[in-house]
Amino acid sequence: MKRRLYAGRFLKALREDHGLKQGALAQRLGISTPYLSQLENDTRPMTLALAERVREIFPVDWADMAETPVEPIVTELLEAAADPLLRDLPADQIERVADQFPQFAEQFAHLYRLHKRDSQRLAAMDEALGADSVSGGRLPWEEVRDWFHLADNYVHLIDSSAEAMAGALARHLPTPDTAQLTAWFDRQGITLRHLPGAPIRRYDEARRELTLDAGQPHESLRFQLAYQLCAIALAQEIAETVEKGGMRTQTARNLLSVGLTNYAAGALLMPYRPFRDAARRLRHDIDGLRQIFGTSFEQTCHRLSNLQRPHQRGVPIAFCRIDMAGNITKRHAANGLQFARFGGACPLWIAHEAVAIPDRIHLQVAEMPEGRRFVFLAKGLVKPSDAYFRPPRRYAVVLGCEVTLASEFIYADTLNLECEEAVARIGISCRICSRHDCHQRAYPPNDKAIDITTNQRGFIPYRILD
Repeated sequence: MKRRLYAGRFLKALREDHGLKQGALAQRLGISTPYLSQLENDTRPMTLALAERVREIFPVDWADMAETPVEPIVTELLEAAADPLLRDLPADQIERVADQFPQFAEQFAHLYRLHKRDSQRLAAMDEALGADSVSGGRLPWEEVRDWFHLADNYVHLIDSSAEAMAGALARHLPTPDTAQLTAWFDRQGITLRHLPGAPIRRYDEARRELTLDAGQPHESLRFQLAYQLCAIALAQEIAETVEKGGMRTQTARNLLSVGLTNYAAGALLMPYRPFRDAARRLRHDIDGLRQIFGTSFEQTCHRLSNLQRPHQRGVPIAFCRIDMAGNITKRHAANGLQFARFGGACPLWIAHEAVAIPDRIHLQVAEMPEGRRFVFLAKGLVKPSDAYFRPPRRYAVVLGCEVTLASEFIYADTLNLECEEAVARIGISCRICSRHDCHQRAYPPNDKAIDITTNQRGFIPYRILD
């Protein structure tokens, strides 16, 4: 029997969260105000076509729902139909397929999940082959990186435990301050020492002594305090997660333990619900968030990519860090954006300009080969050294959200999202990019033949054959 879709409570909450009156929300949804009133009072069910319109206009609110008013299989089919590689299907046809052919719908959704997983693996293999990086298996840090990716960069046990600890430490503050973190170590009988030129962080368990480099910025110092606090207080949760991680080597297990402790430190300083609510309220203004939580630009950006808690999701955001040589040293994409895993990233990407010109916000509207468009923010950062002959570290951090969510991203306000000429056509990396007309291509694509002629020269010295 076909399930009726009643969503009155959700629609009322949606209006209140966005400060909309019934007439304003009805206009945005393309329905009449009396019809919306009937929907909110649950006297009429919501059609699937209207549910899909709500999901398109308010995707984050839709993901927050404790119980989506659409069958999960229908939601999966709608996601598949929205893939640029597939032809869009009207919502009512999708509902009919799910209703009349449930087994087929389940198998189709399963095949689409396999397609997404295998596409990611194929892209990784293509890049590895092109970069001569196939050595019989993944290296330990690649294994850990992929573990976080498959976990959607969200680890509930660690995140929720760190959030509870932050609430106990911070009391009325949004985040534990340095004094509160220091007081925790005092209660544990652990001595803190701040020494110039010391390692960034060194903990002597036998002597119960934590030594920190006194020359590091305050945000870094606070993060190291949070790291060691979590390493001690959440040791059981971290060990349990590592045990279930399935790492093949002890090196990978140790790396995963460090990665999870870093994750816990970020979750302690930027507790999930307060941080997520502030991010939505400030429309992801990074400097505004830094003022509230006392964190660095990079720490804040990284935390924005962790907000994947079920029914309390943040805006899906991609995050990465890229160095002077073009190597991507951190990456995560909550919105499915793929980054280069081996070799250099696309030279048309704004990240490279940000590395060269630090301490300013760089913005770009970019389109991937499959047609998805993103708003990218990039900022070059310089971490100073403590000696003349030790060069400072230079890199850029990058955030990206889909153009369809630009209203949630304050940095998109100054961009003309409708100007086709302003859209940069970029790819993951030259070795797997399908664009034939790119004038900054470094290598031919791995899976295409090329034609060389001595009588004609274009932007690149060969022609890519289909």
